Amino acid sequence: MGDSAVWVAAFTGGTAMFASWVTNLGNVRAARVQAEASAQAQHRGQVRELRRAAYLELMGHTHIVGELYRRVLDAFHQITDPDQQLTRFEELRSELREAYDPLMHSVRVVVLEGPSATAEAAQAVLNAARETSRCLWPITCDDADARARFDEVQGTYLRCLGRFVDAARAAMEAS
Repeated sequence: MGDSAVWVAAFTGGTAMFASWVTNLGNVRAARVQAEASAQAQHRGQVRELRRAAYLELMGHTHIVGELYRRVLDAFHQITDPDQQLTRFEELRSELREAYDPLMHSVRVVVLEGPSATAEAAQAVLNAARETSRCLWPITCDDADARARFDEVQGTYLRCLGRFVDAARAAMEAS
């Protein structure tokens, strides 16, 4: 009876050690999977926050540029003296030049952060802003068609901005 008890004890001990090893291996794998999932979730969260910050910065700069465009329209309506109007247009051209660089920088950040639909929409906003700002020079030269052209491209700018907001919203919902 002594020999069989030793064998039973050895077999039971070996089984317990094997079961412990298998359990430990499962725990290690589960911990690794959980750590990878946590790292991926954290990465997605960081990407989402970077994109959100980039989108908000761009929208802030587009608001400044849009406000300057509204001031151009106000100058048409509120200033009747041609010399004062010309002076105001020159001031606004200068302010728009200063506002363009931060806008361009913001677009580049959005292009970098992506996704491509949002990047393309941001680039379209920049292109429309460039075209709208270019229309101020003919206005200061008293070109008869300049105001109509400004109105047209300013409308394009606003539509591009709306498309960017929609693309940014979709990108944030997808992430």
